[in-house]
Amino acid sequence: MRAAVVTSFDKPLELQERPVPAAGPGQVLVRIEASGLCHTDIHAAHGDWPVKPSPPFVPGHEGVGIVEAVGQGVTAHAVGDRVALPWLGHACGHCDYCIDGWETLCEEQQNTGYSIDGTFAEWALADATYAVRVPEGISPVEAAPLTCAGVTTYKAVKVAHIRPAERVAVFGIGGLGHLAVQYARLVGGTVIAVDVNDEKLELARDLGADHTVNAATGDPVAAIEELGGADVAIVLAVIPTVFEQAFASLRRGGRLVCVGLPPEKDGPMALPIFPTVLKGLSVIGSIVGTRQDLTEVFELHALGRTRVIAETRRLEDVNDAVAEVLEGRAPARLVFQL
Repeated sequence: MRAAVVTSFDKPLELQERPVPAAGPGQVLVRIEASGLCHTDIHAAHGDWPVKPSPPFVPGHEGVGIVEAVGQGVTAHAVGDRVALPWLGHACGHCDYCIDGWETLCEEQQNTGYSIDGTFAEWALADATYAVRVPEGISPVEAAPLTCAGVTTYKAVKVAHIRPAERVAVFGIGGLGHLAVQYARLVGGTVIAVDVNDEKLELARDLGADHTVNAATGDPVAAIEELGGADVAIVLAVIPTVFEQAFASLRRGGRLVCVGLPPEKDGPMALPIFPTVLKGLSVIGSIVGTRQDLTEVFELHALGRTRVIAETRRLEDVNDAVAEVLEGRAPARLVFQL
């Protein structure tokens, strides 16, 4: 099978021929139809974060495909099912977090395309318990971005506890941001889209954003303050100064939801103590979503409540696609169609 492999953090991904793996106990073998390119895949390939994957490995955690074989003991899926392989590839299932519905905080978790081989390949293995069924009527190309970009922003909106008519500033309109705009609207938020690219801001307006702010041509904090300040700011960018701008844009009682993960070398976010205390501000970390969250994301999409903006690419063009994302040229989500 063809697979895009990270052989070293300082080298481009390498297209290799690898043997098709066999499904072991509790696993399913999935023939991948589509796999989205997430910024996390790029961080993985470059070894940007404190806990690094171990090359050689196959990135990719927005994989969607057909179950072609099931291992011993598998009852959750059958041959022919279409499933998604998300970031949470495995969790222990018995710790406090797993039991309480926060499996994404499990300390024994394995992550698809990071600690276990992912979906930038024609075939992939998955823990059957953590593969999520894709409903009829959702194409693989649309389902792939929902598997991470969708569930991640959906969870961020959930943990923000947005109330109808609250102002929600979404910082970074791209693969994640274009979906965050839609989920914030679904719960009744008044959406302010913030980006440095006019085309992406136009996309945000097309998807229902009430206001747009170009942070490249003006001060986003001042612009949001003119609108009354943000009740919630969801940061999907990967630059620490953007987190600081988002925090500064909050009105009293506001909530900053941190989603994007900057490279380790870019340093920490500065958090001023006095405004945090005196204005009663909250800072919330939000990490992807659970299997239940992803099921809800798929159900909403099947009902026609969301749109996925994506363009397809070939797996052999993986390094060109990475460059597109890093240079900000990707319209929203790039999806490898296998």
